[in-house]
Amino acid sequence: MPRNQDATHRNALGDISMLYVSVLLRAAEEEGADARGLALQFGLDETGLASPEARISIPRFMRMGHAAIRDSGNPALGLRMGALSRPVDAGLAGIAAETAPTVSQALRTLIRYSLLTSQNSRGRPSIEPERRTVHFYSIRPYNPYNYFVVDSVLAAWTQFARTLTGRYDLLEKVSIEYRSNGLDDLFESWFRCPVEFGAGGNSLTFKESAWRQPSNQAHPAMHEQLGRLCEQELENIRRGWQMSDRVRHLMTPMFRGETPSLERVAARLGMTPWTLQRHLASEGTGFRQLLDKTRQQLAEDYLRETDSSLSEIAWLLGFANPPAFHKAYQRWFGISPGERRKQLRQAVNNNLPPEQIQSSVASSTKS
Repeated sequence: MPRNQDATHRNALGDISMLYVSVLLRAAEEEGADARGLALQFGLDETGLASPEARISIPRFMRMGHAAIRDSGNPALGLRMGALSRPVDAGLAGIAAETAPTVSQALRTLIRYSLLTSQNSRGRPSIEPERRTVHFYSIRPYNPYNYFVVDSVLAAWTQFARTLTGRYDLLEKVSIEYRSNGLDDLFESWFRCPVEFGAGGNSLTFKESAWRQPSNQAHPAMHEQLGRLCEQELENIRRGWQMSDRVRHLMTPMFRGETPSLERVAARLGMTPWTLQRHLASEGTGFRQLLDKTRQQLAEDYLRETDSSLSEIAWLLGFANPPAFHKAYQRWFGISPGERRKQLRQAVNNNLPPEQIQSSVASSTKS
């Protein structure tokens, strides 16, 4: 899903998906911390935590991680996060990567689509296939608030490869940019290879056999399909979605049998209703306007592309009853939905190509 630009506007460092916050809370709980209390302390509710669309700012995430380490008493909490990470915790990119043919292709997919779940002004992860190495960018200066970020990323990539192969002896070397904090033996035991602290960067170097090993979750056809979805989401981000784009995208599956409320949509985005309204107003629109416009677009699609009854379409659009849908459609287009469907079917019977059908229908609504 597209990232929350709200967080990046508030803080120049960037944002991260709530998926990673959930991993942090799971790790904290496993280590004896009060995960519920931690979430409340940082103003996070269950709806936001469960939403792949919601984001948290990078500085807030680092403060939360520091608090979790303090409460749990485990300075290597990032390693625990890695051990508890699943492919799905990387969102759509993780699921796409899981189905790749080999470990190297899986990591390449994970790195390519990392922007779908995190954005940081410091840089982006990268991969050197010829060196069998994946890199996490520098987040200097290092301090107790961000050590765990490096630990968790490198550990999560390692755990991801372990999940795909069932192997633990995957790595030749781990490089960590920050200086040793006295946990060298623990890190080498966890990664099962030499770990260099104070290195020139943050990276994992894989063994040749592990790099080329087939994934036990490989599914080429599904990998291709999921890759296309990732490309679409990546293009949306690069094109620069506004908040109104994100709201319309989020609303669409929420209409069925009900009208999405401002409060529910805001919660899915991890923000307050007032904050969402403010951002929409800055883009020259409002929640009710977007709700109406999205319904109009969906109504046209359902009439054109499906054989659903008008009662079913009314339900799919969240109207209380079919008459309410008829009234709204008449207001939008100056014609009843039944008459519109007749026009569409007549055009099809006359063997008009799709573009002419759309043009014919569009012109009839303007007349």
